[in-house]
Amino acid sequence: MGFIKKILASIKATIATGFILAILIALFGWESRGGFNLLEVTVWLHVLVGITWIGLLYYFNFVQVPAMAEALGDEGGPGPAAIGKYVAPRALLWFRMSAAVTWLTGVSALESTGVGVMNAFTFASPVIGLGAWLGTIMLFNVWVLIWPNQKKILGIVDATPEEIASAKVVASMASRTNVLLSIPMLLSMTAFAHGNIF
Repeated sequence: MGFIKKILASIKATIATGFILAILIALFGWESRGGFNLLEVTVWLHVLVGITWIGLLYYFNFVQVPAMAEALGDEGGPGPAAIGKYVAPRALLWFRMSAAVTWLTGVSALESTGVGVMNAFTFASPVIGLGAWLGTIMLFNVWVLIWPNQKKILGIVDATPEEIASAKVVASMASRTNVLLSIPMLLSMTAFAHGNIF
C-alpha cells in the first residue's frame, strides 16, 4: 500500500505508471493478434491527448472563467489573482500543447489508416473529413486567437487596459467557438472510429 501511495503522491509517477500499465496491456493483449501495431498506438495517443485538450477546454469554459468572474465580484474575498497567476498559465500550457499533439497524432492516424490527409481534407472521406476540419479550426483558435490574447489578459505580455478588454472578448469568443465545434467534431470522430454510423 505504501508503494501505491508513493506513486499517487507524484503526478509524474502517476502518469509514468499509467503508461507502463498501458504498455503491458498492449504487449499482452496484442501479442495474440500478432504484436504491436503502430496505428493502434497512434490512435491511442490521439485519443489520450485529445481528452486532455477537450477536458481543459471544458474546464476553462465551465469552471475557471465563471469562477474568476465570481471572484472579481466578491468584495473582500480572495480575488482571482491566484487562479490567474498559478492555475491559468499552467492549464494554458497543457491546453495548447495537447491541442498541437492531438492535431499531429490525428494527421498521423489519417495516414496510418489509409484515409490520407488529402482525402480527409477534401471530404473524399466525409465523416472523418468534417472532424479533421473542425479540429483544425479549433487548433487555429487555440494558437492564433486564444493564447496570444490570454498572454495579454494574464499579464505575460504588456498590454493597455483597452487591449486587455479587447483580448478578453476575442479569447472568450474563440474559446466558446471551440466548445461549440467540439460537439460535432467529437461526433464525427467517434462515428468514424465506430464504423461510420451516419
